[in-house]
Amino acid sequence: MRILITGANRGIGAAMDRAFRNEGHEVLGTARNDPGFLPLDVTDLASQRDLARQLEGQAIDAVVCNAGVFLDKEEGLADGYPPEMWADSFAVNVTGVFLTVQSLLPNLQLSEAPKIAIISSQMASHERAPGGSYIYRASKAAALNLGRNLAADLKGIGVAVGIYHPGWVQTDMGGSTAEITPVQAGEGLLERIKALSVETTGCFETWDGRPHPY
Repeated sequence: MRILITGANRGIGAAMDRAFRNEGHEVLGTARNDPGFLPLDVTDLASQRDLARQLEGQAIDAVVCNAGVFLDKEEGLADGYPPEMWADSFAVNVTGVFLTVQSLLPNLQLSEAPKIAIISSQMASHERAPGGSYIYRASKAAALNLGRNLAADLKGIGVAVGIYHPGWVQTDMGGSTAEITPVQAGEGLLERIKALSVETTGCFETWDGRPHPY
């Protein structure tokens, strides 16, 4: 497969990059500011268009929308969560996913079995709502909803969409006490993306293949 991964220069994105490459797949990794990767600011329409022009006419088998931010870890309900933080978080975690799919849909349509993988989170689930991290939870819930609706619209043209909880991973975002390593997350997500098809489109699954409650 030929896979494009946004935010591939660190964390879960870098782990997926390695997992796919180790299995012999071709990976196109993007990053906002890293010379070793294709330049892409997922929130910027001009940047999206530049990438689309660079890849024009090239088939992509899977687009992995991984780039994301978690800005409100330390915010308190009484006086935190400023409007700018909401705007910045949704710009990356939701709008950035949509713009990436929109920009690269022509490339996906050149593939025989095109797939879109959206890295959301268990924190998107409305059935598991313990409070706190309101911005991140809301943005990941929106990404889940976006993925479900894209799955409905794109099924007719043969594009499968999967939404995934990558696990609580030992990254800068997840922290050193998280449950699984980036290697485990990357290898698990590789298997989920390989298994994704139009028959399972719209799924919300964990990194290790369990259906996740919405």
